[in-house]
Amino acid sequence: MHPLLLRQLAADFCISEANVLDRNHHFTVFTPHPDRRRYLEITPCILKIAVANGKLLFTGREDVLARCRDLYTDADAPWFMEAPNLAKLNGELASFDAQIRYRQPFFTADTARPVDTGNFTIQRYTPETIAAFKGDKRFEDAFGFCADAPDMLGVAALKDGEILGMAGASADSPYLWQIGVNVLPEIRGHGVAAMLVSLLRNDVLTSGRLPFYGTSISHLASQRVALNAGFLPAWFELVAGPVAD
Repeated sequence: MHPLLLRQLAADFCISEANVLDRNHHFTVFTPHPDRRRYLEITPCILKIAVANGKLLFTGREDVLARCRDLYTDADAPWFMEAPNLAKLNGELASFDAQIRYRQPFFTADTARPVDTGNFTIQRYTPETIAAFKGDKRFEDAFGFCADAPDMLGVAALKDGEILGMAGASADSPYLWQIGVNVLPEIRGHGVAAMLVSLLRNDVLTSGRLPFYGTSISHLASQRVALNAGFLPAWFELVAGPVAD
C-alpha cells in the first residue's frame, strides 16, 4: 500500500497505520483528524466503513459501532458490499434513524507515465484561473469549488480554441488529491477523458501528493476512464447519515 494512502486511511478511520496493515477488522469511535478527507462529509459521523487491505474498517458513533461489532466481527470483507448484506445493514441503521447514503469505489495511481495528447492543444489552470469556471455546468465534475476540498489544478483539451474536455484536481487532504473530469458529449468515447486524467495524474504526483479517483459503483464508463489512465482499485467506502427527508 502506498505510504500516503496508508496515512490517509489511518486519518479517515481513526486508527494507526499499523492497524491499516494488519489482518483484523477495526471498530473505532470517530474522532475528527485534521488530515481527514472532508469533501461531502456528513457530520456528525454516524458510520463510515472501508473495505481495504482485505479487511473492514469501521468508524462512527459508539452505539452504532457496538452494533456493527456484534454483527460483523467475523464478516468476509471482499463480499461485504453485496446487496443482501447492505439491506441488513440498512435495517440496523434504521434503529438509529440513519441509512446508507454513499458507497463507491476509489482508485489510485502512483506512477507517472508519458501521455499522448494527440492533436489537442493542452491548457493548464491554477486556482486563480480555475475561478473563471465557477457556475459552468459543463465542468461541474472537474471543479467542485468546495471550501473543504479546494480546486488546485486543472487541465483542458482544446481544438480550434474550443474546450472539449476538462479535468481538475482538488486537495481533499494534505496527502490525497481527487481528480474529476468532464468531456463534452460530441467527443466522448475517443479517449479524451483518460488522456486528461492521465495528465493530471502526473501533475499531482509531481506535487508530492497521491492522485485518487472516485466514482459510482454502476458508472462503468467512468471506471474505464480510471483504468485507462493507469489507476487501480484501492479501497471501497460506505458512508451512512441521517435518514433523508
